[in-house]
Amino acid sequence: MVRPKKYLGQHFLKDKNVARRIVESLSLSTGENQVLEIGPGTGVLTQYLTELPHINLKLIEIDRESVAYLQQHFPQLHDRIVEGDFLTTALDSIFADNFSIIGNFPYNISSQIFFKILDHRNQIKQVVCMLQKEVADRIAEKPGSKTYGILSVLLQAYYDVDYLFKVPPGVFFPPPKVMSAVIQLKRNQRAHLGCDEVLFKTVVKQAFQNRRKTLRNALKVLNLPATLLADPILDKRAEQLAVEQFIFLTRALEQHRDAR
Repeated sequence: MVRPKKYLGQHFLKDKNVARRIVESLSLSTGENQVLEIGPGTGVLTQYLTELPHINLKLIEIDRESVAYLQQHFPQLHDRIVEGDFLTTALDSIFADNFSIIGNFPYNISSQIFFKILDHRNQIKQVVCMLQKEVADRIAEKPGSKTYGILSVLLQAYYDVDYLFKVPPGVFFPPPKVMSAVIQLKRNQRAHLGCDEVLFKTVVKQAFQNRRKTLRNALKVLNLPATLLADPILDKRAEQLAVEQFIFLTRALEQHRDAR
C-alpha cells in the first residue's frame, strides 16, 4: 500500500471504470504518440495507458513511495519514470518535441500546473485531466458567468476545452470533500495572438483582479490611451469579454505604447 499524503494533495482513484474512461478520452492522431502522465500514484491510469498501441509513455511522480511502487508493478517502465516535481522539471528533458499530458491533478496545485502548460503551449498539444470540479467549471466556462476568470481566458486563447464528465468523491481513497471533473484541452490553430502575449496576460490578470469594476477603472493602472477611453468596451466588466476582445484591448495598449 502507498499511503496517500495530505501535503501532496493525494486522493487515489480506485474506480477502474472511471480510469478507463479517462484514458479513452485521450485522442492521439498518427505521429502523436508521446504522453506524459503527471502524478500516477499507484498507476490506476498507467495500467490502461500501457495497453495503448505504439505509445511512448513517461511518468513524473514526486512521491518516492509511489515511485517505488510503480517501479515494482510496472517494470517495463523502469527507465521511463521521472522522480521529480512537474512544476520545477524542465519538460524538454522529458520530451524534446510535442507531447500530450494526462493525469489526476493534485487539487492544491492544479492552477500552477495549467500556468506551466501555458508556458509550454507550443509543445503540449493535448491535456486530459481530472481535477476539482470548481476549477474544471472555471476553465470551460464562457463569457458572462461569474465562474469565468483568468484561467478561462488564458487557456481558451490557446486551447479548445471540452468538459467531459463529473466524478463523485466516493471513487477516491481517501474521498475528497468536493466533486471532481474530467476535461480535455486540445491545442487550437492559433499560433500567435497577434499582440504582445506578455501584455495580454497582464491585461487579463489586471481585469479580473478588479472584476467588480468596469474595465475603464480596472485597467486604469495600465495608462489607457485617450483613443480607447471612449470605447464602449470599457463599460463592461472582465467576465463579459471573450478572448478576442481581450486581444483587441491588448493591441490598443500596445499601439499606444509603441507610439510614445
